[in-house]
Amino acid sequence: MSELAANSGNSPAVVASPEIAAAGQYLTFVLGGEVYALGILNIKEIIDYGDLTEVPMMPACVRGVINLRGSVVPVVDLFARFGKGSSKIAKRTGIIIVETSAGDGDSANQDIGIIVDAVNEVVDIDRRDIEPPPSFGTGIRPDFISGMAKRNGRFVILLNIDRVLSVDEMTRLSQAAAV
Repeated sequence: MSELAANSGNSPAVVASPEIAAAGQYLTFVLGGEVYALGILNIKEIIDYGDLTEVPMMPACVRGVINLRGSVVPVVDLFARFGKGSSKIAKRTGIIIVETSAGDGDSANQDIGIIVDAVNEVVDIDRRDIEPPPSFGTGIRPDFISGMAKRNGRFVILLNIDRVLSVDEMTRLSQAAAV
């Protein structure tokens, strides 16, 4: 039973997800006015937003691909992936290159770029500052969230990058778009 359920008294039991975020270093960034974070172990680099090559018949959240030192890297618009429309490109817009598991049983990992409004900073988040993700009210799918971190009196949404950037799910989306 989770700490929340054990300490809730007369409140209904809330069971924490087994995939709750771990303590560690996180890169924080802004997207649509909200502050999100990704564990730095998944991040390969941060680059300026550049020209993307559009690829036909991709899901709406895949903006295109970039050439990153000879490798083709798909770029996902996180705002669109969250079902909130397209990101508006501005001066501070950047692309975070993350490494995700391929998801198809293949041991190779996939590099994917994500468009963000602005990159903030790398922060240390202690385990006691991480709460389980809420089941509703965040504006994005609950399975995309691995926890909520308390920072400076506000919450930072800790993303489950393997769920957000699931290659299998995005492949299914592109196949559905082709029909």
